[in-house]
Amino acid sequence: MPRTISPLSQVDAQAQIGDDVEIGPFCVIGPHVKLGNACKLDSHVSLIGHTTIGDRNRFYPGAVIGGEPQDIGYSGSPTRVEIGDDNLFREGVTVNRGADKEDGVTRIGHRNFLMANAHVAHNCHVFNNVILCNGSLLGGHVHVQDYAIVSGNSVVHHFATLGTGCFISGGCRAPQDIPPFMLAAGSDKPEIVTVNVVGMRRRGISENAINLVRQAYKLIFREHVKLEEVRERLSEQTDGVLPIELMTLLNFCEQSAKGKNGRARESLRGKPSASEETKAA
Repeated sequence: MPRTISPLSQVDAQAQIGDDVEIGPFCVIGPHVKLGNACKLDSHVSLIGHTTIGDRNRFYPGAVIGGEPQDIGYSGSPTRVEIGDDNLFREGVTVNRGADKEDGVTRIGHRNFLMANAHVAHNCHVFNNVILCNGSLLGGHVHVQDYAIVSGNSVVHHFATLGTGCFISGGCRAPQDIPPFMLAAGSDKPEIVTVNVVGMRRRGISENAINLVRQAYKLIFREHVKLEEVRERLSEQTDGVLPIELMTLLNFCEQSAKGKNGRARESLRGKPSASEETKAA
């Protein structure tokens, strides 16, 4: 299918543009951009840096993808952004490319919905089917796992991980990992307030698994029972066969408990990047 590119846009001759792409007026596409098939850029969209984008992505006015990381240690190296298929980037969304840390890549998977003015900082990894609502902010190195929802004007601390299927309420501060299937709320003293039962049911998770996750929530976050004992108690109920959702929750909590400041990935802070390790070798 032919491409449609407005004469009012600036598309570098070295950029790789797929088939059936629509590029509206006043867009800028840099020389190191790879744009997949059937993508649509409305207007005033900037795709810059070493940015690779899959198929059928939609970019609304004012989106800036691949800008330099907001990291004082960044020195202009060719770090990257990698984006999958079928994502929506609404007005004013910003996705920064990686800093010279970890592997130097910011990643966004498939079928994600980034609402107006959401921000994805350097070295983040947004998995699949995630919703980032208006004004939500991800600090550097944040991981957001499948089907998580971050409500409007919420902020997530550097190196925090949001577990699969969790829900962050509006205006929430998330300074620590948020376990899978949990609902977090609060800007002053954020806490895990309940189980995201609605989200679990929407995904077709069995009522048995939901009930076991609810029991785990009560034991862990209300009665403060040790994780090892929680696992033993629930294993007795299920003859040792725990549903994958419960195992995911318990394993996630164990990793977070081993981390620093409630963040399992905090141990990566300050470690040399893969490129620095290669140079040293």
